[in-house]
Amino acid sequence: MFRRTIRASAAVAVVVLLLPFAAACGGQARAGASSDASSVTLSVGATGWKTEEAVLRFAHLDDTPYDVKWSVFQGGDQQLQAIRARALDLASSSEIPPVFAAADGHPNFKVVAVQRGATLNQEVVAAKGSKITDIAGLRGKRVGYVQNTTAHYFLYELLKQAGLQWSDIDAKPLLPSDGLAALNGGGIDAFASYGTSIITAHQQGAVTIGSGRDILSGNFLWSARDSVLGSSAQRAAAADLIARITKAYAYVNDGRQSEFAQIVAKATHQPLAQAEKDLRDAQSQRPTEARTVGDDTIASQQKVADAFAELGALKEKVDVGSFWSRKLNTELEKAL
Repeated sequence: MFRRTIRASAAVAVVVLLLPFAAACGGQARAGASSDASSVTLSVGATGWKTEEAVLRFAHLDDTPYDVKWSVFQGGDQQLQAIRARALDLASSSEIPPVFAAADGHPNFKVVAVQRGATLNQEVVAAKGSKITDIAGLRGKRVGYVQNTTAHYFLYELLKQAGLQWSDIDAKPLLPSDGLAALNGGGIDAFASYGTSIITAHQQGAVTIGSGRDILSGNFLWSARDSVLGSSAQRAAAADLIARITKAYAYVNDGRQSEFAQIVAKATHQPLAQAEKDLRDAQSQRPTEARTVGDDTIASQQKVADAFAELGALKEKVDVGSFWSRKLNTELEKAL
């Protein structure tokens, strides 16, 4: 079991509250300059619920020689905000949040690894009973979306496919929980979101009118604070943790999906049958596994960044290669 855990809120305000802790993280990073893994503490982000912590425990791979503190956020965008505030050492996100976190030209992090994953439960949904049946029906409608995330990106791409421009909708940036409340309360006509928020939306009768399944690359990024890369012990711990997650999912996929689905169902408050179906579908589409940084992974994120520049969400084009690093490649290859 991880020797330390921490409860965390997904609210942005928590980043501010964590600033005193951030100073402590800096101290831990310096302490980790030795090769002694026991001196390392990694503060790691998770979205929605502590999926990675749960899968590691299930696979009996949570016996790390270093400490891990897991913090839960509503999205990868908030994890990157926490990285910028020095309240996290490792953030997991889609390709989008690091682009915005680095847009000021002074990021304090690098993308160090890619975790391949499913792109299911990435949808635009309309409320139960809505007359909207497709993306074309969103013209002039109030559409909620989670800003600077996959939802922002696939909504934009779906609108283009339907012959609409961003200006053709009344776009409203909302957090997942706020978007669900607005959808159910009639404050918005449709909502673009992901993960547990989409699962919950369907439980409440929402219907899918568009999907990001085939729009998104399936590349989910691990971003590490520069202080982590400057410490040999923390680099080794980060590579080991990322590799363990891959091995844990391999363990689940080796005939244990039904067992792990029980944990997922309890954490996400959905029927067991649905949790198992979602898990099997996700791992069938694209098994969760890590890979090292390569030219193709950088190019994939550049495509996404260029789309946001085209949309006008970025003031100017961003060169994503400037905040990628291959410094973890050798250690991650060995750990895998």
